[in-house]
Amino acid sequence: MSLELVPISIKEANDYVRSFHRHNKPTQGAKFAIACADENSIVGVSLVGRPLSASLDDGFTAEVLRLCTTDDSPKNVCSKLYAASWRAWKAMGGKKIITYTMQSEKGSSVEAAGYKIIAQTKPGTWHIYRDRDWQPVFGQLKFRWEKAA
Repeated sequence: MSLELVPISIKEANDYVRSFHRHNKPTQGAKFAIACADENSIVGVSLVGRPLSASLDDGFTAEVLRLCTTDDSPKNVCSKLYAASWRAWKAMGGKKIITYTMQSEKGSSVEAAGYKIIAQTKPGTWHIYRDRDWQPVFGQLKFRWEKAA
């Protein structure tokens, strides 16, 4: 099965997230989106934007805000999208990209794309101070992954 990266709008990528993501809603914004397709259809998307943490938002750091595939997507779609997200951000002058996984997730695809765990996070309460609806994922322990130039 041949996989290829294809352009996708942020709106279309968020529609995909709305339909298929296990535990997150679409993003409220993003800088860019990338899709991965097989011969028949889109099998995954990545949405990349500014880091949600203000302390990490230095203008040269981006965050993979959502990465979403279907249950029947090929196994290497996630790592292909994480790697493509980094290459795109680096081509735009970015120096670092981060993402988060729940500690209950293996993180194999993030690791396969060359990201390293750099921190463990506590369940967040920041949503109280921002215009965001509570989502159960906010209460989960997470790993922060990073890839840098």
